[in-house]
Amino acid sequence: MPGLRWCNVDQLLALVFSGLSFLVIQGVEDVAGVIVVRASTPSGPVVCPGCAVETGRVHGYFERRVTDVPVDGRPVVVRVRARRMRCSTVDCSRQTFREPLTGVAERYQRRTARLVTQVGRVVRELAGRAGVRALAGLGIPLSRQTALRALLRLPVPARPVPTVIGVDDFALRKRQRYATVIIDAVTGERVDVLADRTASTLEAWLREHPGVQVVCRDGSGAYAEAIRRALPDAVQVADRWHLWHNLAEAVGKEVAAHSACWGKTGPPPREGKRAATTRERWRQVHDLLDRGVGLLEISRRLNLALNTVKRYARIDQPERLVRAPQYRPTLVDPFRDHLRRRREEDPAVPVLQLLNEITELGYIGSQNLLYRYITQGRVESDRPAISPKRLSRYLLTHPNKLQDHQREWIDAATGACPEMTALAALIGDFAALLTPAPGNNERLTGWIDHARAEDLPHLHAFTRGLDLDRYGVDAALTREFHNGRTEGVNTKTKLIKRQMYGRAGFPLLRHRILLG
Repeated sequence: MPGLRWCNVDQLLALVFSGLSFLVIQGVEDVAGVIVVRASTPSGPVVCPGCAVETGRVHGYFERRVTDVPVDGRPVVVRVRARRMRCSTVDCSRQTFREPLTGVAERYQRRTARLVTQVGRVVRELAGRAGVRALAGLGIPLSRQTALRALLRLPVPARPVPTVIGVDDFALRKRQRYATVIIDAVTGERVDVLADRTASTLEAWLREHPGVQVVCRDGSGAYAEAIRRALPDAVQVADRWHLWHNLAEAVGKEVAAHSACWGKTGPPPREGKRAATTRERWRQVHDLLDRGVGLLEISRRLNLALNTVKRYARIDQPERLVRAPQYRPTLVDPFRDHLRRRREEDPAVPVLQLLNEITELGYIGSQNLLYRYITQGRVESDRPAISPKRLSRYLLTHPNKLQDHQREWIDAATGACPEMTALAALIGDFAALLTPAPGNNERLTGWIDHARAEDLPHLHAFTRGLDLDRYGVDAALTREFHNGRTEGVNTKTKLIKRQMYGRAGFPLLRHRILLG
């Protein structure tokens, strides 16, 4: 056949069993579907592991059986006749020893090194049980525990310490145990995984691996302290995504606090039990504040959480704590214009008559739904109510990506409340700072002064957080480095944990993360 080259038996054996080149192959036979390779170790002196002196004295012989990679889907067993050597040094601690199978198998190992490598690579990609099922189809039957041990035998690639690293934590057990992953922030390669997220652990690692010049991190105070202690001259870069995320949380609170203003475009707030309780608590907190009582003592007297007391204390009027009602879309919404026109023509029109009219127009809902819709004031409102969360999302979206009805909501909200107008402008100005450029640190100072000049207490809390980590924030707004690749590694780590993490323990998880 064209393209097919013939070779003799010796060449074929050398090609198929190239991983056994250290041994002297004496024969190959098929025993009940298992390929048995009979081999022996080469003659010659062997270095004593105790004194490192070569010796050629043979004390005896023994047979060692190891499993090799399958051939044609059939398992291969290598029976090696090896020697037990006697050391010629008088005072050596090892009088006799077994000669090693160099390049074939390690001491006490039942599988060849190349078989262990192949098993480890399969398990790395498919995890424990799935890897075992795939290996069984390839002629390598073994348990999942053995497969995981083979994975741990794969050597972790030794990478040089990069000058720019990314540091972030991930959950081993959510809200209980956390670990730390360190990557090359430029290439995204994994560098190391630490067993916890304490400052002392990261500090020890940084001292043991000198050469780091830039560290990208989130807002963790423990990481910042560890970097300051271990690398006082290193540049710390805060993560821009976390800056935007923290701003989004502050914006959401501000939008909810001013819902009584911009919510007037929808149904009026209902004066129920919750609104009365809110006003009463606000009055109690501010009465105690006027008498000089501290926030912690107020929380004890009123049996409220300290954060709740702080929220009431920073608001200057109780109306800002009353939320606008949140309504879901209903079957009546498409007929709101008709209902509004009929009620303007005849304010005393019966609900049953309105029901008959909209039923002819295609309404398929009930009379109770229509009655609730009218009593809630949703017919007379200019538009259906919108939740603070959705309005916050509109404010935080790039203007070029907004639809017409979303822009209308923003215009209505900013036109109804001057604080919302200032908030929208501040969001746009801060978003422009997230594109790294020289001078953004000075622009940030002006932005903070502008934010503190407005009556936006939740945004004031955000600016205080920026001041606490101002050095890292300035570096984030002026340098191109970021921690996004570390977040990507954490996302893949969640997949690895779902595949095979558990009783296997942290060493196995660390091995899989570093092997990528």
